Amino acid sequence: MPASALWHLTGQIGALTTAGATTIFKEKISGARADRPQLAKLMASLKAGDVVVVTKLDRLGRSTRELLDLIERIGKAGAAFRSLGDPLWDTSSSQGRLLSTLLAAIAEFERDLVRERTGEGRKRAMAGGVKFGRKPKLWTSSARKRSSDALRVRRWPRSRSRTRSTSA
Repeated sequence: MPASALWHLTGQIGALTTAGATTIFKEKISGARADRPQLAKLMASLKAGDVVVVTKLDRLGRSTRELLDLIERIGKAGAAFRSLGDPLWDTSSSQGRLLSTLLAAIAEFERDLVRERTGEGRKRAMAGGVKFGRKPKLWTSSARKRSSDALRVRRWPRSRSRTRSTSA
């Protein structure tokens, strides 16, 4: 990791160390990237009784949905989640579990609403004559002939000879 990246992480590393973190996963990656190797290592190494501590919520998830999914995966591993900058986010406490449960329920409700609206829109479009999916392949004899005609390569007649012009 470049020195400039470590300099930007120094404050976070200090806060995590003060909070009692023994293993720190450092990752300085753009939010646009989906692959986060250090996060994958963290998730793979979780054991029951571990506590995942972040300085702020946005350090863990790039979106609300991703954050809630990660917190759920952490809980399923038997570990807890805690955010130093957001004291309500401590899934080892009953208040933190309540908050994450409420937000997960709201996110699921929102997903269901989007799914319903999308389904209704598809039905309206289909009723209006819009066709979805891949176009069917036609392989009737006439379609096969048209296809082979289109792919036929014209050959240069052998009777004509091609010469390269050269300048002397």
